[in-house]
Amino acid sequence: MLSSRIQLLRSSKRCVAQLSHIQPPKQIGNEPVKAFGSKDLVDWDLLRASLSKFKNSSLDVPLVINGERIYYNDDGGKRGIFQQLNPANHSEVLANVTQATNEDVKAAIQASKQAKDKWYKLPYYERASVFMKAADLICTKYRYDMLAATMLGQGKNVYQAEIDCITELADFFRFNVKYANELYAQQPIESSPGVWNRAEYRPLEGFVYAVTPFNFTAIAGNLIGAPALMGNTVVWKPSQNANLSNYLLLTVLEEAGLPNGVVNFVPGNAVEVTKEVLSDSEFAALHFTGSTAVFKQLYGDIQKGVVNGLYRDYPRIVGETGGKNFHLIHPSANIPHSVLSTLRGAFEFQGQKCSATSRVYLPESKSEEFFRDLGGVLSEVQPVNTSASKINGGDLHGFIGPVIHEGSFDKLAKVIDDAKNDPELEIVFGGFHDKSKGYYIQPTIIKTTNPRHPYLSQEFFGPILTVYEYPDAKFEDVCELVDSTSQYGLTGSIFARDREAIKIADEKLKYSAGNFYINDKSTGAVVAQQWFGGARMSGTNDKAGSGNILNRFVSVRNIKENYYELTDYRYPSNYE
Repeated sequence: MLSSRIQLLRSSKRCVAQLSHIQPPKQIGNEPVKAFGSKDLVDWDLLRASLSKFKNSSLDVPLVINGERIYYNDDGGKRGIFQQLNPANHSEVLANVTQATNEDVKAAIQASKQAKDKWYKLPYYERASVFMKAADLICTKYRYDMLAATMLGQGKNVYQAEIDCITELADFFRFNVKYANELYAQQPIESSPGVWNRAEYRPLEGFVYAVTPFNFTAIAGNLIGAPALMGNTVVWKPSQNANLSNYLLLTVLEEAGLPNGVVNFVPGNAVEVTKEVLSDSEFAALHFTGSTAVFKQLYGDIQKGVVNGLYRDYPRIVGETGGKNFHLIHPSANIPHSVLSTLRGAFEFQGQKCSATSRVYLPESKSEEFFRDLGGVLSEVQPVNTSASKINGGDLHGFIGPVIHEGSFDKLAKVIDDAKNDPELEIVFGGFHDKSKGYYIQPTIIKTTNPRHPYLSQEFFGPILTVYEYPDAKFEDVCELVDSTSQYGLTGSIFARDREAIKIADEKLKYSAGNFYINDKSTGAVVAQQWFGGARMSGTNDKAGSGNILNRFVSVRNIKENYYELTDYRYPSNYE
């Protein structure tokens, strides 16, 4: 009897990491956005100091494997180097980033495996505390450094950086703790007499591979943070164009108490790093945000591994990819509001959001007013001003900045130039591009006469908006057009005062957007308020910013403990 009690105590100690007894702070809520208004002089001064520090540093960014910093000039300089440039001024090198070799990736995988047992057996609240502290560090001690690294490296203005690498990132870390606590508390609701049923939320058996994008530092934080919080360990492949902010984020997590080996940072060639990861039998999950084409390729490669018996489990695949997001404007819509919402939805952060507005369906009766108002507001924006003193865009207070790199610039410039020679397209605003100093694409509006033109279905990921005018009486038909034109299903908006029109759009566009907005722009989902994600070819729709995402990184074990002892094998019906 004593031996069984000791065994039970030991089992309980092992399970405490997955059972929640300590509640997170009740005051968890969305982090307020700093306004950086004209009177916020202290904030501006602190931000300028951080910007100056990063602009003049050319930091060496290492690999981080099991807590060890590994630089490109170690071991006789055998490793490659990637120079992360300032996209607003590509003569400035912000970071010299060490590139992982195949052996480095193998070492990162091994470090993840070795760290797993100790990490997941920590009590849940110990793991949670790391992310709660990291959120506080981001919002206080490292706020201006995080802003500067994101603004300079990823071409954001201060507001776009603030809502990304500060508020959304902190929200992910804090609300995931709340969601995890709620998940662990979900237990079987029935037990028979003499029986205790319980559920244990184990981390996945193996390691998680996180592939993170350039456009949101917060997304990178969530892609590594969500699985790690649940007791998993992670091999992290950051975007080459976000290495600076992502490395800073890792150092914040380390200061918050993240143990060595829990997250291993391996910038490098995406194809080579991924090939090494997917060849390991203990690969357990992909957490991905990026292009649709890449995600499809990875999805197929993983399935081949399953078919060939490579993996111990069926790996979880969690992905968010592209969008061809719409604004559908009804004749009853408030046009000034629709115009401003469209400007923000299409051109904030240069349209480099997977949720960015990239197609508009406009009633003919409102066309003249819409184009006049939108062009008038855009003319106030200084999208390309290469003679100005640059910090991250036009100037420190600018609305429009550069696109991320030369490859993106060249692709977008070709889209604009091709439009100039297409009889079905008309550029009604913009059309200018210049990469002499930074990678600047002017916000561009293109009108098409073809409702099935490729510009209404292709994702450009830049400040290019395509507009199609429809006859007012064809609103229901245009709803079907919106739904059937694109392969994506990420975000979309209906602008109308007519409630019947809103109801029609809601029904006909049921599967066209995982995030559907009524009289609001297609961007700007807030953690815990609008859970984010789309289906169709936009991803697996696991809803970042909600508790749903955490379910993908646990494997539930149900435990039944019986206190009654059998005295006979027979049931009552077996007796004569």
